[in-house]
Amino acid sequence: MSESGRRPNRLIHEASPYLIQHAHNPVDWYPWGPEALERARAKDRPILLSIGYAACHWCHVMERESFEDEKTAAYMNDHFVCIKVDREERPDIDSIYMEAVQAMTGQGGWPMTMFLTPEGVPFHGGTYFPPTDRGGMPAFIRVLQAVTETWMQRREEIRRQSGAVLDRLQAFAAPAPEGAGEPLEAGLVDRAAGELQRRFDRVHGGFGISPKFPQPPVLELAMRAAARGSQPAREMVELTLRRMAHQGIYDQIGGGFHRYAVDRAWLVPHFEKMLYDNAQLARLYTHAWQAWGAPLYRRIATETLEYLLRDMAHPGGAFYSSEDADSEGREGKFYVWSYDEFMATAPEAAGYYGVTERGNFDGANILVAASDDPSGEPPAAARARLLDDKILTSWNGLAIAALAEAGAAFGRRDFVDAARAAAGFVLDSLRDAGGRLLHSYKERPAAVLGMLEDYAYLADGLFALWEATFDPRWVGEAETLCRQMVELFWDEEGGGFYSTGADHEALLVRQKEIIESVTPSPNATAALVLEKMGVLMGDEGWTQRAVRVLSLARGPMEAVPIATPTFLAALDFHLSRRKEIVIVSDGDATAAEPLLREVWDRFLPNRVLAGVLAGPSMGAGLSSPLLEGKSAKGGVPTAFVCEGYACRAPTTDPKELARQLEA
Repeated sequence: MSESGRRPNRLIHEASPYLIQHAHNPVDWYPWGPEALERARAKDRPILLSIGYAACHWCHVMERESFEDEKTAAYMNDHFVCIKVDREERPDIDSIYMEAVQAMTGQGGWPMTMFLTPEGVPFHGGTYFPPTDRGGMPAFIRVLQAVTETWMQRREEIRRQSGAVLDRLQAFAAPAPEGAGEPLEAGLVDRAAGELQRRFDRVHGGFGISPKFPQPPVLELAMRAAARGSQPAREMVELTLRRMAHQGIYDQIGGGFHRYAVDRAWLVPHFEKMLYDNAQLARLYTHAWQAWGAPLYRRIATETLEYLLRDMAHPGGAFYSSEDADSEGREGKFYVWSYDEFMATAPEAAGYYGVTERGNFDGANILVAASDDPSGEPPAAARARLLDDKILTSWNGLAIAALAEAGAAFGRRDFVDAARAAAGFVLDSLRDAGGRLLHSYKERPAAVLGMLEDYAYLADGLFALWEATFDPRWVGEAETLCRQMVELFWDEEGGGFYSTGADHEALLVRQKEIIESVTPSPNATAALVLEKMGVLMGDEGWTQRAVRVLSLARGPMEAVPIATPTFLAALDFHLSRRKEIVIVSDGDATAAEPLLREVWDRFLPNRVLAGVLAGPSMGAGLSSPLLEGKSAKGGVPTAFVCEGYACRAPTTDPKELARQLEA
């Protein structure tokens, strides 16, 4: 029994922290599954589908206002079959119905509230609904009543409307390869850079006005344009990274980034912290340090990863999903400071962090930074955290990549060790007996099968870990994932990968997602990994599949580059004069460090790094044309820089290696 005296509903048996949060609502919630769908058909009732996630502030608000209200819950129970879904646990379901709500209303977000026929076809929906009419939004109870009336009296109209929505979803699920006959040429990347400049906020950085999201994949694409010589692209990235680092979207005390800012200037964040944001942003700041050497970028990347290790790490080595926006029922309570509270803690730092009696957020203070370098030690804030402590395979893949690259770039062995531990946990704990990846873990693996994002992001993370360690276990596991990815998700007829595997439960549609959001497109990430794997393994088959994926996105890359940045990054890799870099040493990594430092001190987005270091298992079991015939000269660590497997003269001199890398 809960404190309210209520018996728990069916969600009490679920693993998802978000679902468990709703287990004592008076709503008769079902988890997604056959029981709920069969009940809807048997009762001839519409389905009320509510999708959210544990760190979502407005999800908490709607729960308090509506799902905890006895009268509202009673109406829901009497007229609907109510299903609650964690969008992080079931991105496959979320993606389908998010497309539907955007088609219906022109916008999306969470909490998502959808009304479905018993067959699961949407016919009405929205996002947050208030308990009373407010701000142009109808009261939730009025929405429920209107849907019920329509269901009872205008069933044929609903059938026609839902049929039109289903047609749109099916068209979106399997996009035609528009422009597939057009050449994949570098002009696409150049034109994309120009489009980004037109959308860029030249005052505060970033893209758009408000709310403003960091959009790491877009900034990674701009970094590639900068590496190709675009000064405007460099200015876009640097202004954005500095403004974000100085403003409230960055946690000036604990490190790490909040999900987005509600204002144009990055000052007031939506306070939740997501693993996927912080992994991508740490990797982005690492790349910016490699490109331009600013100490600020190294500090922000390091602090962000230290935040993950301190506050988001599972004892087994993997990483939790998110940290809640709310604490003690208030959004951001543990991130904002009253003037008196701060002055009692660290008065000497008030000027640096912009703390005033008036404050900058409802009379309180969101901390900002006055310069690139903190003046003295920041105050030790007492922080309470509400973690969503489930582990997602896909987001851990992003974290592994960030830790591996930052560890190698900054000489932080603890970061590389953390990447190893996370990779080991996922590979050991999130595969079934047949080696099939699973999507999530909360005390035990969930039954949800791994999706394309799990395979693509994890393979990318393992490839980065291979480049940081030269341990063939990681590239071997990445290759295995790539083969399974093709077996489970590849569309031989249309090209590209489906989001769910051939063995996945049947949903309303089987999607093939192209357009990106705040995370990289799994299709595009898969293409980039296959390109790298093709170079390392000398397997043209991988490259040909990557090209088919890029051809599928040819039209969107031309029309909406800001929504296809990772496809454009993969295209840039495909068309570039790629550098194939090999380091061979008869000693350990310490002996090869001067050569490795020349590689990791540079932003080289279009390179594949391989090597053999002496030691247990190093180099064993990996057959790669990049490694064939290469050995340390005179027992001294030796570097080879190649293009198309044609190599320049090997060198043992770090300065000569630097010259070859810059050429």
